[in-house]
Amino acid sequence: MDSDLRSIGELARASGLTVSALRFYDAAGVLVPAWVDPVTGYRRYTDDQVAPARLVAGLRRVGMPVAEIAQAVRAEPTLVHRLLDTHLQRLEQGLADARREVSRLRSLLPADQPGVTRLTLTGAALAAAVDAVRFAVGTDPTMPALTGVLFDVTASGLELVATDRHRLAVATAEATVHGPAVRTLLPLDTVDALRHLLDASADADADAGAGADRVVVELTVSGSSLVADVAGHELRATALPYDFPDYHALLPRSGAAGPTRRVPVDAEWLVTALRAGGPTVVREYAGRSWPVTVLGLGPPDRLRLLGPDDLLGPDDLPDPDRPGVAAGGDRAGADGTELRIGVNGEYLLDALDAAGGRHLTLELDSPLTPLTIRRPDDEGAFSILMPIRL
Repeated sequence: MDSDLRSIGELARASGLTVSALRFYDAAGVLVPAWVDPVTGYRRYTDDQVAPARLVAGLRRVGMPVAEIAQAVRAEPTLVHRLLDTHLQRLEQGLADARREVSRLRSLLPADQPGVTRLTLTGAALAAAVDAVRFAVGTDPTMPALTGVLFDVTASGLELVATDRHRLAVATAEATVHGPAVRTLLPLDTVDALRHLLDASADADADAGAGADRVVVELTVSGSSLVADVAGHELRATALPYDFPDYHALLPRSGAAGPTRRVPVDAEWLVTALRAGGPTVVREYAGRSWPVTVLGLGPPDRLRLLGPDDLLGPDDLPDPDRPGVAAGGDRAGADGTELRIGVNGEYLLDALDAAGGRHLTLELDSPLTPLTIRRPDDEGAFSILMPIRL
Protein backbone atom coordinates (compact mmCIF):
# COMPACT_ATOMS: atom_id res chain seq x y z
CA MET A 1 0.00 0.00 0.00
CA ASP A 2 2.80 2.40 0.96
CA SER A 3 4.41 2.17 -2.50
CA ASP A 4 1.23 3.49 -4.13
CA LEU A 5 1.16 6.63 -1.98
CA ARG A 6 3.13 9.86 -1.83
CA SER A 7 5.23 10.85 1.16
CA ILE A 8 4.62 14.22 2.79
CA GLY A 9 7.82 15.50 1.19
CA GLU A 10 6.67 14.42 -2.27
CA LEU A 11 3.31 16.15 -1.80
CA ALA A 12 5.10 19.26 -0.56
CA ARG A 13 7.19 19.41 -3.74
CA ALA A 14 4.18 18.77 -5.97
CA SER A 15 1.88 21.30 -4.29
CA GLY A 16 4.09 24.19 -3.23
CA LEU A 17 3.17 23.73 0.43
CA THR A 18 5.90 23.20 2.99
CA VAL A 19 6.05 20.01 5.06
CA SER A 20 5.20 22.00 8.19
CA ALA A 21 2.19 23.54 6.41
CA LEU A 22 0.94 20.08 5.42
CA ARG A 23 1.23 18.97 9.04
CA PHE A 24 -0.70 22.06 10.14
CA TYR A 25 -3.50 21.45 7.62
CA ASP A 26 -3.69 17.83 8.73
CA ALA A 27 -4.12 18.90 12.36
CA ALA A 28 -6.71 21.48 11.26
CA GLY A 29 -8.67 18.86 9.34
CA VAL A 30 -8.22 20.68 6.02
CA LEU A 31 -6.04 18.17 4.19
CA VAL A 32 -5.93 14.86 6.01
CA PRO A 33 -3.50 12.13 4.82
CA ALA A 34 -4.97 9.08 3.15
CA TRP A 35 -3.00 6.87 5.53
CA VAL A 36 -0.77 7.32 8.58
CA ASP A 37 1.73 4.64 9.56
CA PRO A 38 0.62 3.53 13.06
CA VAL A 39 4.22 2.78 14.06
CA THR A 40 6.26 5.66 12.57
CA GLY A 41 3.49 8.27 12.25
CA TYR A 42 4.59 8.96 8.66
CA ARG A 43 1.85 10.53 6.56
CA ARG A 44 0.97 9.21 3.10
CA TYR A 45 -1.14 10.90 0.41
CA THR A 46 -2.80 9.77 -2.82
CA ASP A 47 -2.29 11.32 -6.26
CA ASP A 48 -5.85 12.65 -6.06
CA GLN A 49 -4.79 14.87 -3.16
CA VAL A 50 -2.28 16.84 -5.25
CA ALA A 51 -4.92 19.11 -6.83
CA PRO A 52 -6.61 19.94 -3.47
CA ALA A 53 -3.18 20.59 -1.96
CA ARG A 54 -2.37 23.02 -4.75
CA LEU A 55 -5.69 24.76 -4.17
CA VAL A 56 -4.83 25.05 -0.48
CA ALA A 57 -1.41 26.47 -1.38
CA GLY A 58 -2.98 29.13 -3.59
CA LEU A 59 -5.60 30.11 -1.02
CA ARG A 60 -2.88 30.26 1.63
CA ARG A 61 -0.82 32.61 -0.55
CA VAL A 62 -3.71 35.09 -0.85
CA GLY A 63 -4.31 34.97 2.91
CA MET A 64 -7.66 33.19 3.05
CA PRO A 65 -8.63 32.13 6.60
CA VAL A 66 -8.16 28.46 7.45
CA ALA A 67 -11.88 27.88 8.03
CA GLU A 68 -12.70 29.13 4.53
CA ILE A 69 -9.85 27.10 3.02
CA ALA A 70 -11.39 24.02 4.61
CA GLN A 71 -14.72 24.90 2.97
CA ALA A 72 -13.13 25.49 -0.43
CA VAL A 73 -11.31 22.14 -0.50
CA ARG A 74 -14.58 20.25 -0.14
CA ALA A 75 -16.87 22.62 -2.06
CA GLU A 76 -18.25 22.74 -5.56
CA PRO A 77 -16.59 25.25 -7.92
CA THR A 78 -19.54 27.66 -7.58
CA LEU A 79 -18.98 28.00 -3.83
CA VAL A 80 -15.21 28.31 -4.30
CA HIS A 81 -15.79 31.27 -6.60
CA ARG A 82 -18.08 32.87 -4.01
CA LEU A 83 -15.46 32.37 -1.30
CA LEU A 84 -12.83 33.96 -3.55
CA ASP A 85 -15.09 36.94 -4.28
CA THR A 86 -15.79 37.46 -0.58
CA HIS A 87 -12.10 37.21 0.31
CA LEU A 88 -11.14 39.62 -2.49
CA GLN A 89 -13.65 42.18 -1.18
CA ARG A 90 -12.15 41.75 2.29
CA LEU A 91 -8.64 42.32 0.93
CA GLU A 92 -9.75 45.38 -1.03
CA GLN A 93 -11.37 46.86 2.08
CA GLY A 94 -8.22 46.16 4.07
CA LEU A 95 -6.12 47.84 1.39
CA ALA A 96 -8.40 50.87 1.43
CA ASP A 97 -8.01 51.10 5.22
CA ALA A 98 -4.23 50.81 4.87
CA ARG A 99 -4.14 53.57 2.27
CA ARG A 100 -6.01 55.91 4.58
CA GLU A 101 -3.60 55.16 7.40
CA VAL A 102 -0.57 55.68 5.13
CA SER A 103 -1.98 59.02 4.01
CA ARG A 104 -2.40 60.02 7.66
CA LEU A 105 1.19 59.00 8.42
CA ARG A 106 2.53 60.95 5.43
CA SER A 107 0.80 64.06 6.72
CA LEU A 108 2.82 63.74 9.91
CA LEU A 109 6.15 63.71 8.05
CA PRO A 110 8.04 66.78 6.83
CA ALA A 111 7.80 67.52 3.10
CA ASP A 112 10.56 66.01 0.99
CA GLN A 113 11.48 65.92 -2.68
CA PRO A 114 10.71 62.61 -4.37
CA GLY A 115 13.57 60.59 -5.76
CA VAL A 116 14.39 60.57 -9.44
CA THR A 117 14.79 57.35 -11.41
CA ARG A 118 16.26 57.22 -14.91
CA LEU A 119 16.36 54.22 -17.17
CA THR A 120 17.73 53.64 -20.65
CA LEU A 121 16.57 50.92 -23.04
CA THR A 122 16.10 50.26 -26.74
CA GLY A 123 12.98 51.32 -28.56
CA ALA A 124 12.51 47.78 -29.85
CA ALA A 125 12.48 46.34 -26.32
CA LEU A 126 9.98 48.92 -25.06
CA ALA A 127 7.73 48.55 -28.14
CA ALA A 128 7.65 44.76 -27.73
CA ALA A 129 6.73 45.08 -24.05
CA VAL A 130 3.92 47.55 -24.78
CA ASP A 131 2.53 45.33 -27.55
CA ALA A 132 2.54 42.34 -25.21
CA VAL A 133 0.37 43.95 -22.52
CA ARG A 134 -1.81 46.63 -24.12
CA PHE A 135 -4.72 44.29 -24.93
CA ALA A 136 -5.30 43.57 -21.23
CA VAL A 137 -5.85 47.20 -20.13
CA GLY A 138 -9.21 47.69 -18.42
CA THR A 139 -11.93 49.99 -19.73
CA ASP A 140 -14.34 49.99 -16.76
CA PRO A 141 -14.65 53.62 -15.54
CA THR A 142 -15.61 52.37 -12.09
CA MET A 143 -12.15 50.77 -11.76
CA PRO A 144 -9.81 53.59 -12.84
CA ALA A 145 -6.72 51.88 -11.40
CA LEU A 146 -7.01 49.30 -14.18
CA THR A 147 -7.28 51.78 -17.07
CA GLY A 148 -3.54 52.23 -17.47
CA VAL A 149 -0.28 50.30 -17.83
CA LEU A 150 1.94 49.84 -14.78
CA PHE A 151 5.63 50.63 -15.38
CA ASP A 152 7.37 48.74 -12.57
CA VAL A 153 11.04 49.73 -12.44
CA THR A 154 13.55 47.77 -10.37
CA ALA A 155 17.31 47.47 -10.37
CA SER A 156 17.03 44.56 -12.81
CA GLY A 157 14.99 46.42 -15.44
CA LEU A 158 11.46 47.37 -16.46
CA GLU A 159 8.30 45.31 -16.14
CA LEU A 160 5.02 46.35 -17.78
CA VAL A 161 1.72 45.03 -16.38
CA ALA A 162 -1.91 45.47 -17.42
CA THR A 163 -5.12 43.82 -16.24
CA ASP A 164 -8.89 44.19 -16.43
CA ARG A 165 -9.48 41.54 -13.70
CA HIS A 166 -10.44 38.92 -16.29
CA ARG A 167 -6.96 38.73 -17.82
CA LEU A 168 -3.49 39.93 -16.94
CA ALA A 169 -0.46 40.53 -19.15
CA VAL A 170 3.16 40.93 -18.09
CA ALA A 171 6.23 41.79 -20.15
CA THR A 172 9.80 42.67 -19.22
CA ALA A 173 12.29 44.89 -21.00
CA GLU A 174 16.01 44.94 -20.30
CA ALA A 175 17.06 48.41 -19.14
CA THR A 176 19.89 50.23 -17.42
CA VAL A 177 18.45 51.79 -14.26
CA HIS A 178 19.83 54.63 -12.15
CA GLY A 179 17.90 55.55 -9.03
CA PRO A 180 15.46 53.92 -6.63
CA ALA A 181 12.84 51.36 -7.61
CA VAL A 182 9.62 53.04 -8.65
CA ARG A 183 6.13 52.13 -9.90
CA THR A 184 4.20 54.53 -12.10
CA LEU A 185 0.78 53.94 -13.64
CA LEU A 186 0.58 55.57 -17.07
CA PRO A 187 -2.74 56.42 -18.75
CA LEU A 188 -3.53 54.41 -21.86
CA ASP A 189 -3.44 57.46 -24.13
CA THR A 190 0.08 58.20 -22.90
CA VAL A 191 1.16 54.63 -23.59
CA ASP A 192 -0.35 54.81 -27.08
CA ALA A 193 1.38 58.15 -27.74
CA LEU A 194 4.68 56.65 -26.60
CA ARG A 195 4.15 53.62 -28.83
CA HIS A 196 3.42 55.91 -31.82
CA LEU A 197 6.61 57.87 -31.10
CA LEU A 198 8.60 54.63 -31.03
CA ASP A 199 7.21 53.66 -34.44
CA ALA A 200 7.97 57.08 -35.93
CA SER A 201 11.54 57.02 -34.64
CA ALA A 202 12.07 53.46 -35.89
CA ASP A 203 10.77 54.45 -39.34
CA ALA A 204 13.10 57.44 -39.42
CA ASP A 205 16.05 55.24 -38.49
CA ALA A 206 15.06 52.72 -41.14
CA ASP A 207 15.01 55.48 -43.77
CA ALA A 208 18.49 56.43 -42.61
CA GLY A 209 19.64 52.83 -42.97
CA ALA A 210 19.74 51.98 -39.25
CA GLY A 211 17.86 49.14 -37.51
CA ALA A 212 14.87 49.66 -35.24
CA ASP A 213 16.90 48.34 -32.31
CA ARG A 214 19.19 51.36 -32.59
CA VAL A 215 16.53 53.72 -31.24
CA VAL A 216 17.45 54.70 -27.68
CA VAL A 217 14.77 55.57 -25.13
CA GLU A 218 15.41 57.40 -21.88
CA LEU A 219 12.66 57.45 -19.26
CA THR A 220 12.82 59.75 -16.24
CA VAL A 221 10.38 59.23 -13.38
CA SER A 222 10.05 61.80 -10.61
CA GLY A 223 7.04 61.58 -8.33
CA SER A 224 3.94 61.49 -10.56
CA SER A 225 5.79 62.86 -13.61
CA LEU A 226 7.35 60.91 -16.44
CA VAL A 227 9.49 62.27 -19.26
CA ALA A 228 10.24 60.00 -22.22
CA ASP A 229 13.02 60.92 -24.61
CA VAL A 230 12.82 58.83 -27.78
CA ALA A 231 15.78 59.54 -30.05
CA GLY A 232 15.61 63.23 -29.16
CA HIS A 233 11.81 63.53 -29.24
CA GLU A 234 10.28 64.29 -25.84
CA LEU A 235 6.97 63.13 -24.35
CA ARG A 236 5.78 64.36 -20.95
CA ALA A 237 3.07 62.65 -18.93
CA THR A 238 1.45 62.53 -15.51
CA ALA A 239 0.79 59.20 -13.85
CA LEU A 240 -2.70 58.15 -12.83
CA PRO A 241 -3.31 58.89 -9.11
CA TYR A 242 -4.34 55.32 -8.27
CA ASP A 243 -2.67 52.31 -6.70
CA PHE A 244 -2.34 49.43 -9.15
CA PRO A 245 -3.46 46.15 -7.50
CA ASP A 246 -0.87 43.68 -6.26
CA TYR A 247 -0.69 41.20 -9.10
CA HIS A 248 2.12 38.98 -7.81
CA ALA A 249 -0.23 36.41 -6.23
CA LEU A 250 -1.59 35.63 -9.71
CA LEU A 251 1.80 35.07 -11.35
CA PRO A 252 2.44 31.47 -12.43
CA ARG A 253 4.73 29.39 -10.26
CA SER A 254 8.06 28.14 -11.53
CA GLY A 255 10.36 25.21 -10.85
CA ALA A 256 9.11 22.15 -8.99
CA ALA A 257 6.00 24.02 -7.88
CA GLY A 258 5.16 25.01 -11.47
CA PRO A 259 2.01 24.13 -13.40
CA THR A 260 0.86 20.53 -13.66
CA ARG A 261 0.44 20.65 -17.39
CA ARG A 262 2.41 22.46 -20.12
CA VAL A 263 1.08 21.93 -23.63
CA PRO A 264 2.89 23.25 -26.73
CA VAL A 265 0.42 24.70 -29.24
CA ASP A 266 0.55 25.73 -32.87
CA ALA A 267 -0.68 29.30 -32.43
CA GLU A 268 -1.44 29.73 -36.12
CA TRP A 269 -3.80 26.74 -36.03
CA LEU A 270 -5.53 27.93 -32.86
CA VAL A 271 -5.91 31.52 -34.09
CA THR A 272 -7.34 30.31 -37.39
CA ALA A 273 -9.82 28.03 -35.59
CA LEU A 274 -10.96 30.79 -33.24
CA ARG A 275 -11.37 33.36 -36.02
CA ALA A 276 -13.33 30.84 -38.06
CA GLY A 277 -15.85 30.60 -35.24
CA GLY A 278 -14.58 27.43 -33.64
CA PRO A 279 -16.91 25.37 -31.44
CA THR A 280 -18.24 26.94 -28.25
CA VAL A 281 -20.64 25.97 -25.52
CA VAL A 282 -23.29 28.30 -24.11
CA ARG A 283 -23.45 29.02 -20.41
CA GLU A 284 -25.83 31.21 -18.42
CA TYR A 285 -24.32 33.91 -16.20
CA ALA A 286 -26.21 36.77 -14.53
CA GLY A 287 -29.30 36.03 -16.64
CA ARG A 288 -27.43 36.17 -19.97
CA SER A 289 -26.19 33.51 -22.37
CA TRP A 290 -22.46 33.60 -23.08
CA PRO A 291 -20.39 31.60 -25.59
CA VAL A 292 -17.52 29.82 -23.87
CA THR A 293 -14.48 28.42 -25.65
CA VAL A 294 -13.53 25.08 -24.12
CA LEU A 295 -9.97 23.83 -24.45
CA GLY A 296 -9.26 20.14 -24.02
CA LEU A 297 -5.64 19.53 -22.99
CA GLY A 298 -4.65 15.92 -23.05
CA PRO A 299 -1.49 13.84 -23.34
CA PRO A 300 0.70 13.62 -25.19
CA ASP A 301 0.78 17.39 -25.89
CA ARG A 302 -2.69 17.32 -27.40
CA LEU A 303 -4.97 20.34 -27.64
CA ARG A 304 -8.45 20.47 -29.11
CA LEU A 305 -11.45 22.80 -29.11
CA LEU A 306 -14.52 21.16 -27.62
CA GLY A 307 -18.14 21.68 -28.58
CA PRO A 308 -21.38 20.75 -26.79
CA ASP A 309 -21.31 17.18 -28.10
CA ASP A 310 -17.80 16.66 -26.72
CA LEU A 311 -19.05 17.44 -23.22
CA LEU A 312 -21.85 14.88 -23.23
CA GLY A 313 -19.92 11.62 -23.30
CA PRO A 314 -20.12 8.97 -20.55
CA ASP A 315 -16.95 10.33 -18.98
CA ASP A 316 -18.63 13.67 -18.40
CA LEU A 317 -21.22 12.45 -15.92
CA PRO A 318 -20.78 13.98 -12.46
CA ASP A 319 -18.38 12.16 -10.16
CA PRO A 320 -20.25 11.49 -6.88
CA ASP A 321 -16.97 11.59 -4.96
CA ARG A 322 -15.89 14.96 -6.41
CA PRO A 323 -18.77 17.44 -6.63
CA GLY A 324 -18.61 19.69 -9.67
CA VAL A 325 -16.03 17.51 -11.42
CA ALA A 326 -16.63 15.14 -14.30
CA ALA A 327 -15.96 11.49 -13.69
CA GLY A 328 -13.81 11.09 -16.77
CA GLY A 329 -11.31 13.70 -16.43
CA ASP A 330 -10.47 17.23 -15.89
CA ARG A 331 -7.71 16.29 -13.50
CA ALA A 332 -4.23 17.43 -14.30
CA GLY A 333 -2.49 14.39 -12.87
CA ALA A 334 -0.28 11.90 -14.60
CA ASP A 335 -3.17 9.53 -15.28
CA GLY A 336 -3.58 10.50 -18.93
CA THR A 337 -6.91 12.29 -18.56
CA GLU A 338 -7.95 15.31 -20.57
CA LEU A 339 -8.05 18.59 -18.67
CA ARG A 340 -10.86 20.89 -19.80
CA ILE A 341 -10.98 24.61 -19.18
CA GLY A 342 -13.47 27.25 -20.30
CA VAL A 343 -12.24 30.71 -21.37
CA ASN A 344 -13.47 33.78 -23.18
CA GLY A 345 -12.58 33.03 -26.81
CA GLU A 346 -12.07 36.70 -27.71
CA TYR A 347 -9.73 37.19 -24.76
CA LEU A 348 -7.79 34.08 -25.78
CA LEU A 349 -7.47 35.40 -29.34
CA ASP A 350 -6.20 38.74 -28.02
CA ALA A 351 -3.59 36.96 -25.91
CA LEU A 352 -2.43 34.80 -28.82
CA ASP A 353 -2.13 37.85 -31.09
CA ALA A 354 -0.16 39.73 -28.45
CA ALA A 355 2.21 36.81 -27.88
CA GLY A 356 3.05 36.86 -31.56
CA GLY A 357 4.96 33.59 -31.85
CA ARG A 358 4.07 30.62 -34.04
CA HIS A 359 4.83 28.20 -31.23
CA LEU A 360 3.38 28.97 -27.79
CA THR A 361 2.90 27.08 -24.54
CA LEU A 362 -0.29 26.81 -22.49
CA GLU A 363 0.13 26.17 -18.76
CA LEU A 364 -2.42 25.38 -16.09
CA ASP A 365 -3.19 23.24 -13.05
CA SER A 366 -6.95 22.72 -13.10
CA PRO A 367 -10.21 24.15 -14.50
CA LEU A 368 -10.34 26.47 -11.46
CA THR A 369 -6.89 28.01 -11.92
CA PRO A 370 -5.80 30.66 -14.44
CA LEU A 371 -4.55 29.69 -17.89
CA THR A 372 -1.09 31.02 -18.78
CA ILE A 373 -0.04 31.71 -22.38
CA ARG A 374 3.65 32.24 -22.99
CA ARG A 375 6.30 32.12 -25.68
CA PRO A 376 8.93 29.47 -24.96
CA ASP A 377 11.69 31.86 -26.09
CA ASP A 378 10.70 34.69 -23.71
CA GLU A 379 9.94 33.72 -20.12
CA GLY A 380 9.48 37.37 -19.17
CA ALA A 381 6.42 37.93 -21.38
CA PHE A 382 3.18 36.07 -20.72
CA SER A 383 -0.53 36.58 -20.20
CA ILE A 384 -3.05 34.99 -17.85
CA LEU A 385 -6.73 34.32 -18.50
CA MET A 386 -9.19 33.68 -15.70
CA PRO A 387 -11.23 30.49 -16.27
CA ILE A 388 -14.99 30.34 -16.84
CA ARG A 389 -16.99 27.75 -14.91
CA LEU A 390 -18.31 25.01 -17.19
